[in-house]
Amino acid sequence: QVHLVESGGGLVQAGGSLRLSCAASGFAFDVFSWYRQAPGNGRELVARISSGGSAFYADFAKGRFTISRDGAKNTAYLQMDSLLPEDTAVYYCFVGNFRGRGTQVTVSS
Repeated sequence: QVHLVESGGGLVQAGGSLRLSCAASGFAFDVFSWYRQAPGNGRELVARISSGGSAFYADFAKGRFTISRDGAKNTAYLQMDSLLPEDTAVYYCFVGNFRGRGTQVTVSS
């Protein structure tokens, strides 16, 4: 059974950093994606990393966020620096059609 658990969210001031983790179980490591959804907004892709380590970033994430993965731990990470209030959202980890429950990120101004 596929299981994804996100962690690492929280409240941070603008300009601060957070590191999100997504621990996966139940399947072999595959493409991990981070999405986010703010209240009243649709879900948007933040970043994606392939099993080979190739990364893709949304424009708003370039230069501020870094996605990585640890194959041995079947875990993906999202390092978020220089956070802005508009980064406030629930962040979800996806693998294929499977999604975790999300972790709340709140950035205060």
